[in-house]
Amino acid sequence: MSVAKKEKVSLQFYKDEFKSSLVNYSLLDAQKRFTALPADALEKCEEERDRHPVVILYDEQPAGFFVLHGWDGVKAYSENQNAMLLRAYSINLPYQGKGIASESISLLKQFAKENFPLVNEIILAVNHSNIMAQNVYKKGGFVDQGKGLWEEKEKCLFTICN
Repeated sequence: MSVAKKEKVSLQFYKDEFKSSLVNYSLLDAQKRFTALPADALEKCEEERDRHPVVILYDEQPAGFFVLHGWDGVKAYSENQNAMLLRAYSINLPYQGKGIASESISLLKQFAKENFPLVNEIILAVNHSNIMAQNVYKKGGFVDQGKGLWEEKEKCLFTICN
């Protein structure tokens, strides 16, 4: 399993050794409205083999988390069966404001290409009122595809191609 790395930030598939850091994970209440906590997302990953948990490391310490979800996640947003859905993305509160989000997003294409060679697109749906996240994704190369109604919520759809 490949690790994408940039300076102090790297991406690595989840391992049990990261569990204690991810269970003791904190977000602001305003942020919890928009994403799942890693412990909750990991439960779903155990239930669905199509979900791949990824840990964002900062100086080799777990600082963030997201899930790359295959076709079962993608099909609500796209017909591209070679796409993956980025979901449950977050940076643990003590690590916020250090540029980790931007660096981790910039590593995402390389990480996906190395670990999922058939994937040609990464999709994510962001709540339309989550402007901070939209800006991070745009800075990382994601393109805003417009707004839509998914899961009974208005969201902005973003894509990046490999």
